[in-house]
Amino acid sequence: MATEKIILGIDPGTAIMGFGIIKVVGNSMSFIQMNELDMRRLKDPYTKLRRIFERTIELIDTYHPDEIALEAPFFGKNVQSMLKLGRAQGVAMAAGLSRDIPVFEYAPLKIKQAITGKGSASKEQVAKMLQSLLGIKELPKNLDMTDGLAAAVCHFYNSGRIEVGKSYTGWVAFVKQNEKRVKK
Repeated sequence: MATEKIILGIDPGTAIMGFGIIKVVGNSMSFIQMNELDMRRLKDPYTKLRRIFERTIELIDTYHPDEIALEAPFFGKNVQSMLKLGRAQGVAMAAGLSRDIPVFEYAPLKIKQAITGKGSASKEQVAKMLQSLLGIKELPKNLDMTDGLAAAVCHFYNSGRIEVGKSYTGWVAFVKQNEKRVKK
């Protein structure tokens, strides 16, 4: 009997969080859903973080993912943007870890490479490839949704390989794998 699992992919952000969900049966994947959490009208940064946590918990309770794949923040020149993205990612991770769901993170370049074969692919190229792979009838206007879906598909492609990126099976594992970062 083929193994079945659900993968939730998240593109964290404090303005828009994109997410996508796929179902994997054996070596085949199928599209379940993609959407976004739009927080552009919210002014308070802590309210945004609370909404990310609540929406992620809601997705977990609705779709019961076996694994969560997150797009890791990329290193840019704007430190404040990096801090905001890191917080958004951390809150989404915390939601999954609070429900004992393994969390995996992938660099944007690795996600693009997994989907299109090119780490320099545009958001539009990634979206078009996902449309073809998963039989999506119409692509959304906002490609944060497809970015979240791409994280889930990247995880599917990398499952079973020796190196899948960073993964955490719970708070204890997270702390243990990151204790060098925490200690001074």
